[in-house]
Amino acid sequence: MKTCEICQNEYDKTFEIILQGKHHTFDSFECAIHALAPRCHHCQCTIIGHGSEKDGVIYCSAHCARQEGKVGLIDRGVPITL
Repeated sequence: MKTCEICQNEYDKTFEIILQGKHHTFDSFECAIHALAPRCHHCQCTIIGHGSEKDGVIYCSAHCARQEGKVGLIDRGVPITL
């Protein structure tokens, strides 16, 4: 059995994710998300979905990007302007 790198649980159904050439072993999606999901640059929430990226910075939404002065991102098909 392998061990989850987050909770240290030994489990017969662990899975491996390779991200940027580094191998990670987890026993649940919860642990994988905790370890690997990006965080919004503005509010620091965990981005589980697609997120929004502007100028190399990732946000959870266009709203958070707008709070930092970024324009041109879209939430629900509505352009965001200042």
